[in-house]
Amino acid sequence: MDEIRLIIASDSVGETAELVTKACTSQFNQFGKALDTVRLPYIETHENVDEVISIAKEQQSIVIYTLVKPAIRKYMKEQLEENQLKHVDIMGPLMTILTEELNEQPLNEPGMVHKLDEDYFKKIEAIEFAVKYDDGRDPRGLTKADIVLIGVSRTSKTPLSQYLAHKRYKVMNVPLVPEVDPPELLFNIDPAKCIALKIDPEKLNAIRKERLVQLGLNDDASYAQDQRIHEELAYFEKVVSRIDCPVIDVSNKAIEETANEIIKIVTSRRSSKS
Repeated sequence: MDEIRLIIASDSVGETAELVTKACTSQFNQFGKALDTVRLPYIETHENVDEVISIAKEQQSIVIYTLVKPAIRKYMKEQLEENQLKHVDIMGPLMTILTEELNEQPLNEPGMVHKLDEDYFKKIEAIEFAVKYDDGRDPRGLTKADIVLIGVSRTSKTPLSQYLAHKRYKVMNVPLVPEVDPPELLFNIDPAKCIALKIDPEKLNAIRKERLVQLGLNDDASYAQDQRIHEELAYFEKVVSRIDCPVIDVSNKAIEETANEIIKIVTSRRSSKS
């Protein structure tokens, strides 16, 4: 045979089977023989399997398949054996072993790898978004964000943004400082996606003093003085009342606890609007 024909049959797009096939064929010099590979995706019915068998018989092809639905996989195997066609079931044997070892039935849903990939890329996109729009750098992020965090300095806005990004939420945070007006767009976006982070003045004072010490600065700087803190918190209340958004007290909460509360609020408010 001057040409070896391979059919890659899958109930999804067939990338998994093609990658395995390429990994195997790359180990051979082929000695002048050509490899003709055809991918046949979305094999989901008996009729689809019959088409694969017909093509394989006509071309005397080797069939490499990844089928997760047991009934279709069983029918494929039966037809291949009946027609004495060479074949490789890439997923079936391992699925059987895992079912026994895990004592759990598989989902049997085609395309799960690509769903996982999509989920991964959404997470990366959310993380990049949080970095890009951290600390109110670009007001244009307000319309694109899933969640907008508002608060004075040292209310965990940045770590919360990153934590929520790992949950695939695009988060922008906006610092509130009396001397700087927040972007006007903040008052025009949907308040349902805004969350204000409140903190106890004494707790904030302790956090800021500790931060100054970490930076090698004097802890009696105006940044950590009671008068300044009360001034900032009063400004915070003014802005929040204008936006009319939910407020979470983060004084004694862990990042995870606050994040879960944010997700619940945002989810419930969206549901009530739909």
